[in-house]
Amino acid sequence: MGLIRRFAPYFKKYKWVLVLDLFCASLTTVCELVLPLIVQYITDMGANNLEALTVQIILQLGLFYLILRVIDGAANYYMASIGHIMGAKIETDMRHDLFDHLQELSFSYYDNTKIGQLMARITSDLFDVTEFAHHCPEEYFIAGVKITASFCILFPMNPWLTLIIFAILPLMVLCSLYFNRKMRVEFKRSRVQIGELNAQVEDSLLGVRVVKSFANEDIERSKFNEGNQHFLTIKRAMYRYMAGFQTSTRMFDGLMYIVVVVVGALFMVNRQLEPSQLMAYLLYVSTLLTSIRRIVEFTEQFQRGMTGIERFVEVMDAPVEIHDEPGAQELREVKGDIRFEDVGFAYKDDGTEVLSHINLHVKPGENIALVGPSGGGKTTMCSLIPRFYDVTEGAVLLDGKDIRSLTLHSLRSMIGVVQQEVYLFSGSVFENIQYGKPGASREEVMEAAKKAGAHEFIMNLSDGYDTYVGERGVKLSGGQKQRISIARAFLKNPPILILDEATSALDNESEKLVQQSLEKLAKGRTTFTIAHRLSTIRRADTILVLTENGIEERGNHEELMEKDGAYARLYRLSVGLEKVV
Repeated sequence: MGLIRRFAPYFKKYKWVLVLDLFCASLTTVCELVLPLIVQYITDMGANNLEALTVQIILQLGLFYLILRVIDGAANYYMASIGHIMGAKIETDMRHDLFDHLQELSFSYYDNTKIGQLMARITSDLFDVTEFAHHCPEEYFIAGVKITASFCILFPMNPWLTLIIFAILPLMVLCSLYFNRKMRVEFKRSRVQIGELNAQVEDSLLGVRVVKSFANEDIERSKFNEGNQHFLTIKRAMYRYMAGFQTSTRMFDGLMYIVVVVVGALFMVNRQLEPSQLMAYLLYVSTLLTSIRRIVEFTEQFQRGMTGIERFVEVMDAPVEIHDEPGAQELREVKGDIRFEDVGFAYKDDGTEVLSHINLHVKPGENIALVGPSGGGKTTMCSLIPRFYDVTEGAVLLDGKDIRSLTLHSLRSMIGVVQQEVYLFSGSVFENIQYGKPGASREEVMEAAKKAGAHEFIMNLSDGYDTYVGERGVKLSGGQKQRISIARAFLKNPPILILDEATSALDNESEKLVQQSLEKLAKGRTTFTIAHRLSTIRRADTILVLTENGIEERGNHEELMEKDGAYARLYRLSVGLEKVV
């Protein structure tokens, strides 16, 4: 019921469509309920007053039922078309809300969630909602109308026989509830497992080059087969419960028929029931059981829909940890003055502390370089500025304002990030660069590419700027992808730059070209550079050596080399490695 309450608001936009759909459902039900009455009337007339049963009466009854069937056909067409379209619209609305919520979730959520699982929830899980949204209210409404109307029609004929028949229904309901609960558990397990399979397949196919380079195809097959067989085990249990559900329903079908035949015949022998009424009972029981069979057939779809809604709700209930605070201000003019005031950060899932008591003042236009061993918190520290993560202690200030008091969109629109792991979207080179400034002209895109040292190689591609880069830029080399990523940052032209290993994938010649462009771009802008090639940061205004103990050293290149401490050791090691390379 809790899931249905969460799902019900999606009907609000389509309430009149739903009302008309249920009205049409009631019209189709009328045809089934009227036919036994017509048969009873004709049988009564034939048995008791055959002379009064004229051709005219028969034809009038036939015409009346034919008109009902025409109405039934029109109503059924509406249910099958408009009703299904309503279900598809609800599915579309839910998918929109789910994707919108996924866009709001922070990096922390994606750090602990498999993309394959999310893909299953946003696609296949919601496919079943269309049928559920349409048929669930419709089928249960029809069943309710048939049961209520049948009781009202049959009770005056013979109250005792009617009560005996309807006393069997609660037993059917209890049995159905038991198997429904069991099936729902197994449907949930199957959804989780298919998400795991999606994640495993995605992981294997995206890493297919690594798989083949290590000749580990058999290992991947083994991993997939293990997951696939586990899915089969879950399906077996699910279908066993479904078989139990269907078998118990068929047994109750037979029980109801035999009760009507035996008990009805006894009442008829005692002249408490007319033969025509016994026939009406049989026809109404047939109508009831037909309705129940449709519910049984719908049960699998019902469970799939409920499971899809449950998994939808699980994602929608994931908290948006990083969001605009009440009264958040739009960031307009940015000087670039950044302060870290006693900043600490720890991951919430395991409590691992990454940063502690970080104090730093970066003046507008200053170029700050962060160096140190892997895991020291360099990338994390820079990720706090655009609020990819929120500080757990202290505050980060931009131009004297706590960044948490600013709207996320306005804050991030002022910050350009070139990440260590370059991600290109499936599309053309032009589209990927233009992503830095949606709506930018071709001339602006080309100018940004020239500044990034990318224009020459782009023009040598088969279709120039219109060249398709492939999924995740698979058709380009690592250096080419990096330069396109840098061109995106040039196009955005932000007052604050974060360069996370921005030249790490470039060859020496490209690195020099891009480094010169980056130095030009950094002028007048507050820049944070994370680097392992320490030769690329010698001109930084301030170099911070960040370790697990916090900021261990700070100063420019000459000052830190004279100090002959941690930075000097890292620099000599870095230069030595570069010479070897």
